[in-house]
Amino acid sequence: MKKKLFVLVLIFLGCLFTTLTYAKVTLPEIISSNMVLQRNTKVSLWGWANAGEKISIRTSWLKETMHVTAANSGDWKIILQTTNSKKPQSAWINSNKQTIALTNILFGEVWLCSGQSNMEIPISGYMGQPVYGAQEAIADAANDNIRLFTVSNQASLTPQNKLGAYKEWQSASAASVKDFSGVAYFFGKHLQEVLGVPVGLIHSSWGGSLIEAWMSKESLGAIKHFDLNNVDLKRGNRFPTVLFNAMIHPLIPYTIKGAIWYQGEANISQPKLYKLLFPAMVSDWRARWGIGDFPFYYVQIAPFAYSKQNRMDDPDNAAFLREAQLQCLDIIPNSGMAVTLDIGTEHIIHPTDKKDVADRLLYNALNKTYGYKAIDYAGPMYDSMYNKNDGIYITFKNAEKGLYAFNKLDGFEIAGADKVFYPAEATIYQRKEVFVKSDKVINPVAVRYCWRSWTVGTLFDNFLLPASSFRTDNWDDAKQSE
Repeated sequence: MKKKLFVLVLIFLGCLFTTLTYAKVTLPEIISSNMVLQRNTKVSLWGWANAGEKISIRTSWLKETMHVTAANSGDWKIILQTTNSKKPQSAWINSNKQTIALTNILFGEVWLCSGQSNMEIPISGYMGQPVYGAQEAIADAANDNIRLFTVSNQASLTPQNKLGAYKEWQSASAASVKDFSGVAYFFGKHLQEVLGVPVGLIHSSWGGSLIEAWMSKESLGAIKHFDLNNVDLKRGNRFPTVLFNAMIHPLIPYTIKGAIWYQGEANISQPKLYKLLFPAMVSDWRARWGIGDFPFYYVQIAPFAYSKQNRMDDPDNAAFLREAQLQCLDIIPNSGMAVTLDIGTEHIIHPTDKKDVADRLLYNALNKTYGYKAIDYAGPMYDSMYNKNDGIYITFKNAEKGLYAFNKLDGFEIAGADKVFYPAEATIYQRKEVFVKSDKVINPVAVRYCWRSWTVGTLFDNFLLPASSFRTDNWDDAKQSE
């Protein structure tokens, strides 16, 4: 009898706990006053309440009051239509016992900004690692039409609905911009200036993170096996799925326009795997957001001396990862890539020039997403080659106005059938092709450009967008001349 009574008490306490958990209507952290909702589209509002709780949503921009009933799980979600109004808006979420007022809401362009440390590094920089233009950006930051939301570093073994730590929506100011992602802020600031509408930036990055950490269990598990037993979440940026669970999942399905991504340095040793993982991650994120193939623009990792050797035939030559990122352009629909071959730093993995990175991402967005077709967004891309005059001529796509070099071309190497590459002389031919030649290679068959971890790009198009490193061969056993 006592045992039966004990069980009944446990059941009662369990029901009481469930009731207390959703005694009030609660919202995800991303939905709050001062937020930016994607303009002129259908957006999701969601939260939690008691099972069967009737909830009404009234807004300043819609005539009708919307109604929704919480499911047995306590979840509720509703779709609202936004407008192009630039005026601050309000919304009131009502239940039988409470009213949540959301004020100072703006309609604008909402972008998710994610990746590892080159996305995470703030305007103020890291210790001894500055960001060019920081002082000017901070001094000129005050702008209520730019709103910032930051997800703090956190990890979880299972998908979370709530964020453990974050910085709530706030207007751009000297104080808020100083500690916000440099790439994300420069991207958003320029976008706001061009479009003349509010911009909301959601920043969720963690330095040193593997791409596997940003993938869901389902998407990663379809490609490779992984085990989360006995993991130390203090090093959560190195473990599969844990950042997706804690730093991306709680944001879904907040309606966004698109995403910008800067990551890859942590995966340089596995370029072939990255070529599988990256498109799978993007596809999975898009499926979970449920708003179609939203724009996804990313940064090709910058040159950096990952090893002292810096040899072309180094197994960890980062040029192979850059190549994998380049190839992903043909795999990921509605994507674009910012090339950074000209702005790396040899011994610091965080290039100081974050504004050019952001601008090159923005050029993709302006041309492909916002219809500014006059904006050039891609530098020269290797197209084909042909032999002539004891050398190799290289032709390019995305060079309609021709090719350019500030000084002489550098970084080209050429090989014969023995697959041994020698430094080569390269010149721009008729302003649209590159001629490559070496006296040490009589019958050349292949050319590589900037095929090292650390290198400096010297080839540009007429709008000064750099070419990616490239190779005309597909050899895995090529050698560098001694």
